[in-house]
Amino acid sequence: MGEFVRLEVEDGVGTIRLDRPKMNALNVQVQEEIREAAAEATARTDVKAVIVYGGERVFAAGADIKEMQTMSYTDMVERSGPLMSSITSVARIPKPVIAAITGYALGGGCELALACDFRLVAEDAKLGQPEILLGIIPGAGGTQRLSRLVGASRAKEIIFSGRFVDAQEALAIGLADKVVPAADVYTAAREWAGSFVGAASYAVRAAKEAIDRGLEVDLESGLEIERMLFASLFATKDREIGMSSFVEHGPGKAQFEGR
Repeated sequence: MGEFVRLEVEDGVGTIRLDRPKMNALNVQVQEEIREAAAEATARTDVKAVIVYGGERVFAAGADIKEMQTMSYTDMVERSGPLMSSITSVARIPKPVIAAITGYALGGGCELALACDFRLVAEDAKLGQPEILLGIIPGAGGTQRLSRLVGASRAKEIIFSGRFVDAQEALAIGLADKVVPAADVYTAAREWAGSFVGAASYAVRAAKEAIDRGLEVDLESGLEIERMLFASLFATKDREIGMSSFVEHGPGKAQFEGR
């Protein structure tokens, strides 16, 4: 368990909890603790779905600018790779991952949210990539994940301006998946994550990998990724359980074992 980031597990749901007052700024230590929490969530078989949560006040307001201000070009040459990979470690968790967003998700905080599969957003939350206002660009996936999510021209407008996006606009453009009252964010995220707990976990894992890896390659290569993953599931116990249950009892009644 890190000083500022910890993994809390209850009823099959793991919560990666950011807790660095006041605004969960993502300094080097927080970045590395995110990586450690993501690795633990990946490895633990009792974790079936993951929530990334910064608390009731704020998700994460971005990188630690005071720390970054003192870095030289050569410093950032060395640090930019670990920064990127710390956020990517969340994207590579082979389980459903939900960002539960309160307050602000800006800069690196927005990039952390973009690395999740889904974004559940408080009604009064603000998201954005304001790096341009500091004379830089997003450096932990923002230019790539945001453009894939909302389209290139819309991502350019958000990034070029550095403006904040409110919850309703985020929902309209696909940056948010659900909007709820601020007081309900974590409860709603747990309910959503809980819906995956009894699923065929290897099938969910394969579906996530097929989609994510497929988006990185051409269509023909993506179809081959899907084909191989589809065939691989015929080696799982859950495939036997699911098909037998369907034949004997109809759809939606299988009790999967996660193996």
